[in-house]
Amino acid sequence: MNEYVNELMAQVKAKNQAEPEFHQAVQEVAESLALVMEKHPEYRSAKVLERIIEPERVLLFRVPWLDDQGDVQLNRGFRIEMNSAIGPYKGGLRFHPSVNLGILKFLAFEQVFKNSLTTLPMGGGKGGSDFDPKGKSDTEVMRFCQSFMTELSRHIGPNTDVPAGDIGVGGREIGFLFGQYKRIRNEFTGVLTGKGLNWGGSLIRPEATGYGAVYFAAEMLGTRKETLEGKTCLVSGSGNVAQFTTEKVLDLGGKVLTVSDSSGYIYDEAGIDREKLKYIMNLKNVKRGRIKEYAEKYSTAVYTALDPAMEFNPLWDHKADCAFPSATQNEINLKDAENLLKNGVYVVSEGANMPTVPEGVELFVEKKILYGPGKAANAGGVAVSGLEMAQNSMRYGWTREEVDNRLHMIMKSIHKTCWDTADKYGTPGNYVNGANIGGFLKVADAMLDQGGV
Repeated sequence: MNEYVNELMAQVKAKNQAEPEFHQAVQEVAESLALVMEKHPEYRSAKVLERIIEPERVLLFRVPWLDDQGDVQLNRGFRIEMNSAIGPYKGGLRFHPSVNLGILKFLAFEQVFKNSLTTLPMGGGKGGSDFDPKGKSDTEVMRFCQSFMTELSRHIGPNTDVPAGDIGVGGREIGFLFGQYKRIRNEFTGVLTGKGLNWGGSLIRPEATGYGAVYFAAEMLGTRKETLEGKTCLVSGSGNVAQFTTEKVLDLGGKVLTVSDSSGYIYDEAGIDREKLKYIMNLKNVKRGRIKEYAEKYSTAVYTALDPAMEFNPLWDHKADCAFPSATQNEINLKDAENLLKNGVYVVSEGANMPTVPEGVELFVEKKILYGPGKAANAGGVAVSGLEMAQNSMRYGWTREEVDNRLHMIMKSIHKTCWDTADKYGTPGNYVNGANIGGFLKVADAMLDQGGV
C-alpha cells in the first residue's frame, strides 16, 4: 500500500504545485486510508479518494473596496467547494494576509472529514480572503465585506453552500456579510452560521470549538479513567477558540497557564481564573489589544515576545498535563512536540486546524499519548453550525442547555467513532487513523451510491 500512497502523492504534488499545506493534509489522510484500501478495493478502483482530493469547484475573484481616505484597495476572494456527497458545502471564511489557494484547499479537505464525523448532513468547503481586518475601521471592514459578499452571494445558499467564520471573521464580519446577502438576494435565510442571536444565530456557537476540544480531551482521558480535574493546561491563541477552551477547562476543574497572540505569549503560574479570562475577552474582543497588556495588569504573569529566529516556541516548553493548540496550522514543530513530552504533557487536543507538523504527529502517535487531531477534536464548531442550520430551517431556537448538551453528545459520538474505527482497523488508540478512516467511510459510501460524481 505504500506504493499506492507514493503514486497518489506524486500526482497530487504534480497537479497542485506550491501548496505544501494541502500536500501535508492529503498525505496524512492517505497514509491512514492505506489500511482501508487493502480491505475495500472497491474504493480504490472507483478512485474515491482521488475524487475527494479534487475540489468540485474553486472560485477565485477580485474584491475592490474603498478605504476611509476614499482610495480603492484590492484583495482576492476565494471559495473552495470541496465535496457535497453528504450535504451542502459547509466551512468557514478566513480573512488573513496568509490566505492563499493552498491553505484554503487544505482547510476544505480537512473540513470534508470533520463534517462527516459530526454525524450531521454537511459537505466540506472553505473560503476567505487575503484581507487583514486588523487595524481597519469598522466602516472599512463593512465596505470590504459588502464587496466580498456581492460576488460570493451568487455561489452560496442554505441548500448549496453555507459559510461560517474562521480566523479574522467574527460576529462583526458575519453581520456585515449577512446584511449584504439579504440586501442582494431579498431573502432572510440561513445562508451563514455564526449569526447574532437576534437574527438567526445559535446559543453556544461562539463557544463551540473551544468547548468541543475540551469535551474531546475529557473523553480521551476517560479511556484511562481520568478527568480534567486538577490538570494543568497550555493553550495557544487568545481568540474565540482559546477563550472558550480556557472557560471549559475551568468548568471541568483544570488550570490554564498560557495564552498567546501573533506577538508573543503570557505564562501565568497562578492560572487564568474567570476574572482574568473576562479581562482577556474584553482585551481581544472589544479593545482589540495585544496579549502583552495582560502581563502589565497581572503581576503573576510573564510575557515573552515571539522570536522568529528561535527553532521552537517556548509556550510549549512548560510543565503541564494537557496542551490545546488553538492558534493556527503547523504551530507545533518537532522540537515543540519533543518539549511537550519532556515536560509531562500526555494529552493534546487540537482546537486549531492541523496545528502539528507531521513529524510531531508521528511522535505523539509513537509515544501513545492521548492525541486528538483537529478534524476530530475541533469539530464542535462546525457541529453547532450544523445545529444552527437546523434551527434556521425550523424557525426555532433551542436553549443554551439544549445546544450544549447536543454538542457534548456529538463530541462523545466523534470520540467513539475514532476509538472504535482505530480498533477495527488494527491500530487501537490511534485517533489519527480513527478520525481519517471514520470520516472517509461515510463520504466514500455516499459517493459510490451516487455514481461517477
